[in-house]
Amino acid sequence: MTENYDHYISRHIRRVYRRRLFSPILYLILLAALWLLLPLYDILFPQHLENLEKLAEYSKTNSSYVEAELENLYFTGYTNTSFGQTNGYYYYTLRDKECIVILLTPHTCEEGLPHIDTVHIRGRVMKGNAMYDALLDKLSQDLNWTKDGISQKVSSYFISEPAFRLIPTSFLMAVYFATGAYALIRLLLYVLYIGFPILSPSCRHLGLFGKPSELLAQAEEELATLPQLATEDMFITEHYFIVLANYGVAVVPIQEIVWIYKYSTLHKILWHHFSISYTLHITANKHLYIQCPKNMKSDIDGIIDYLSEANHDILVGFNEENRLKVKQKTIRK
Repeated sequence: MTENYDHYISRHIRRVYRRRLFSPILYLILLAALWLLLPLYDILFPQHLENLEKLAEYSKTNSSYVEAELENLYFTGYTNTSFGQTNGYYYYTLRDKECIVILLTPHTCEEGLPHIDTVHIRGRVMKGNAMYDALLDKLSQDLNWTKDGISQKVSSYFISEPAFRLIPTSFLMAVYFATGAYALIRLLLYVLYIGFPILSPSCRHLGLFGKPSELLAQAEEELATLPQLATEDMFITEHYFIVLANYGVAVVPIQEIVWIYKYSTLHKILWHHFSISYTLHITANKHLYIQCPKNMKSDIDGIIDYLSEANHDILVGFNEENRLKVKQKTIRK
């Protein structure tokens, strides 16, 4: 018995957090894969567009996101619409006898200013699509040019500010980095708890009742020498109630427990009832609440009987009278 339960609480805490390492590690690997597969870096740090005459060089899938300072933009008179909503306004500017088309958002161009002296945008360099070809057709008709003639003067690539999708992109980036930071923090905390179990939440809760290291050492010694009662994952020693389950660890001084009761859950698939599980609920001083789910009725009954005998001040059973007594006691403290 002594050998099996030597430092058993600390060893179980380490096992629990070793298992929990899998989720944040897997999620961080997923984020790293997305960073490599998607143009996230280019969206976050778009290239500075220095040469409008070489738009084709910026049109590659992973480098088409650009930011640029544009000058002397003229409204073509045409807009880009989708489902009856105007998404952008087509403008053009001239560079070395070549016409460059820029699609601006309604906000940037104030819904169709005739002329814009200078504007700073973030957008994507895109190859002409069906809507772009339709724009060229209309422009060629306005100028009495042929389609081939206008294609020689107008670049086959254009800059689309709406394609940058600033609001959705910003939201997705915020989610990406926020969830990544959360996963990294959880990973570092789990590693810390594995190295120093006394820093884990279950041990820090002991600080409500005294010095955590001393109380944990006492609980470890009592569990290693002679447990008073033991189930699959719940133990009672002379002074402590201890839970060592797959979902976590709890160590509570018996004299600090004020209320215990069990709650049954009926498990069924469709209309077939196949099992009943029981959850032990424990309320202790200092607003400490513990739940021990999915236990056998006989195990929980034995725990309740033993705890109520060890501490006669513990209220047993769920009823309104006990709830009010616990509430009043908590308020006073």
